[in-house]
Amino acid sequence: MAVQTVSDVKNISDAMIAQIQTVVSGADHTVRMLIAAVLCGGHVLLEDLPGSGKTTLAKAFAKASGCDMCRVQCTPDLMPADITGFQMLQTTEQGHREMVFRKGAVFTNVLLADEINRMAPRTQSGLLECMAEGQVSCDGVTYELPKPFLVIATQNPVELQGTFPLPEAQLDRFFMQLSMGRPDREREMEILTARQLTDPLESLQPAANAAELCAAQQVVRTVTASEAVLQYLLSLAEATRRHKGIRFGLSTRGVLAVRRAAQAAAAMQGRAYLLPDDIKEVFPAVCCHRLHASSHSVSDAKAAEKIVQELLAAVEVPR
Repeated sequence: MAVQTVSDVKNISDAMIAQIQTVVSGADHTVRMLIAAVLCGGHVLLEDLPGSGKTTLAKAFAKASGCDMCRVQCTPDLMPADITGFQMLQTTEQGHREMVFRKGAVFTNVLLADEINRMAPRTQSGLLECMAEGQVSCDGVTYELPKPFLVIATQNPVELQGTFPLPEAQLDRFFMQLSMGRPDREREMEILTARQLTDPLESLQPAANAAELCAAQQVVRTVTASEAVLQYLLSLAEATRRHKGIRFGLSTRGVLAVRRAAQAAAAMQGRAYLLPDDIKEVFPAVCCHRLHASSHSVSDAKAAEKIVQELLAAVEVPR
């Protein structure tokens, strides 16, 4: 299928969401935001308690998108070369010995970095450099990563033992931070019955492919925004910078990320222009992990989300 218009983006998004929802129940907003991040070429951090379905969601997305996936179980002894690759001495068929590059786990479309906060800081830095550059450099040679390239990193709350919290500057490299939440009783019953005999992941069908996702990313960039909508976004950003409970407000990179995410949200609804509601929909997922609480505030995701919701309610929406 040729992806050329926002209607095509909507069709692909709806198809992927429908497939993912056969596996992941009760996290509709999280699934939608994950697709939006992918359409922007951004990386996603899933944070929640163990057993909440983070890894299942990542696997379901990879299968629904029709992309190659590699999974890395992050541990303290994992080395940067395990992620990026390394040079090794190899003997050819002619008996000559030469250095060849052995590609690491990042050479895939979807990299699932499971429990990234159990990875040592040095290895975290190596991965996040690949996320920022979209390439790997080794011994003066640069290797381009496949396109699209998406990192879905999962992490447990930092209060748990054996974790290395991501520094604020590295958190900013993630386009969105999402949470699975806890399903209600009805949804949990659906999960119990659906998995009684088979694993829904086994029957999940691809709804897109890598080429279509790359084309969709280009279409998303064409979504336009009026000056009034952009002024609304800037008002929200300035509100984060003035809030007493926030030490550092939203950066310019964060503002650009909100606009890109809103473009994706609009395209997923078949619109080629932004509405204020698009900004409001994506603002928490894009911003909460980028806002650094002051010393007088509780520094956790819930506190940041509460502040963001207050700002969304307080800032006047253009008519």
